Formats: sequence, structure tokens, C-alpha cells
Amino acid sequence: MTEGTRLNKYLASCAVGSRRACDELIQSGRVEVNGSPCTHLATRVGPDDHVKVDGRRVVPRTPVVVAFHKPRGFVCTREDELGRATIFDILPKSLRNLHHVGRLDLDSEGLLILTNDGDLSQKLMHPSKSVEKEYLVTANQAFESVHLDQFLAGIYADGAKLRAKSIERLSPRRIKVVLEHGAKRQIRVMFEAMGYQVVKLLRVRIGQLWLGDLEPGAHAILTPMEIGMLLGKPAPTQGGRPGKPRQSAKPARNNRKP
Repeated sequence: MTEGTRLNKYLASCAVGSRRACDELIQSGRVEVNGSPCTHLATRVGPDDHVKVDGRRVVPRTPVVVAFHKPRGFVCTREDELGRATIFDILPKSLRNLHHVGRLDLDSEGLLILTNDGDLSQKLMHPSKSVEKEYLVTANQAFESVHLDQFLAGIYADGAKLRAKSIERLSPRRIKVVLEHGAKRQIRVMFEAMGYQVVKLLRVRIGQLWLGDLEPGAHAILTPMEIGMLLGKPAPTQGGRPGKPRQSAKPARNNRKP
């Protein structure tokens, strides 16, 4: 059968996960097609087929991709075991079914992508895609010029060699850093390894999409053109900078404090 949609792609469109994650679900026997377990990766399904994962029927969802300005003081998780405020506490209910692509830690802020599109998540996260991420970093003291080259050459920390794709000093304490392959807390770890403390960390760009004028806690539904810009596709200049997300209404905060 060559008609229909390959099963892993169908499952990804149902917001089950990335295609690779869906392949694992299929191989582990957790997927049923028309009432029978299906472990064949090459299986294709059509609109009349009934597909279940762990006994629950799944259906394709309309892809939604959101740019969100994560405020400082919130963690990127649905439930935090320490009881800290999460980004889902301040997102509107209509967006709480989305998953975040990558993370920004508790004290970091800026552009964060949320989506129900597993394929897009995989593309943005996979090392082979080399999606740039740009940050504005404020250090606790003046940043020495000699350390700029060390960030580019690589710094050994936490058992790995960490490096920036580019780095530029904007002022004595303010630095622009661009990463392609980011490890966990990479910028903070690199700064600490060189004897600095990060006072503020703001992500302003992913691919060719800028944070723009989104205020902390605000979100914008991305257009197909803006989604392409996430993956590095250029776009016409808007307001002097390429790819600024459109401003949306700022969601109301609840009473929990970070």
C-alpha cells in the first residue's frame, strides 16, 4: 500500500511526538490500527482508519506554532516538583496543550517556541539542522577582550568542550552570544568557567525569527512565513529587523509569584 500517510508522520500530526519518538512507540507495540497492534514502521493509514496509542484514539491536529516571551522566574515544565511557577501557569488555556521546544532556565528569559508539531520540534532541536540562537548576556563585571577568542575556540567545562558560534562585546558587561548547538545551561556554564556570573540572560532570536516587541508573558501565533524563519529562511525586513513576531494580547497572570 503506497497511499495514505506513513504511520509515524500521522502520529506526529496528532501531537504524539516527533517521528523518531513515534517510531519507538510503534516498535514497542503501543500503537493500534483498526483494533490490531501495529509494529510495522512502513504502515500507512488513511482518513478512515482508527489509530490508538496506549488504548486512546488519536486524530491529527491543526499545527499551531507560538512565539512566547518567557519571563524570568518561571520554569519550562507542566508541573514542578519544587512548587515553582511554570510557563503553563501564565499561558492561556487554549495553548496549554502545546509543548515547549527546548528550554530556558528559571532565571533566563526571552524567546521560547511552543507547538503541537512534533516534526517541527525535531527539526529545531536536531544538531544536524544547526539552528542559531542569539542571546544578550549581562555579566557581573567587565568582560575581558581576551576571553572573546576563548569562547570561540571552546571552553572545557562539565566534561565537554563548549563553544559559541559568535560573540561580540556590546559594552563592558553586555555581551551578544550566538550558539548553534546548545548544551544545558551552556552560556551560564561558560561564563562561570571564565570567572564571571551571569546577571541577566535574554534570548532574542531563534533561526531568523526575533523576539521583537513581545512583552514578557505575551505570545504570538506564527504565520507560515515566520515558521520558515525559525528554520533559518530569510524574510523581508520588518521595522528594521528581520522576522519580528507580531504582538498579541498579554495573557493574564495568576496569583502565583515566581
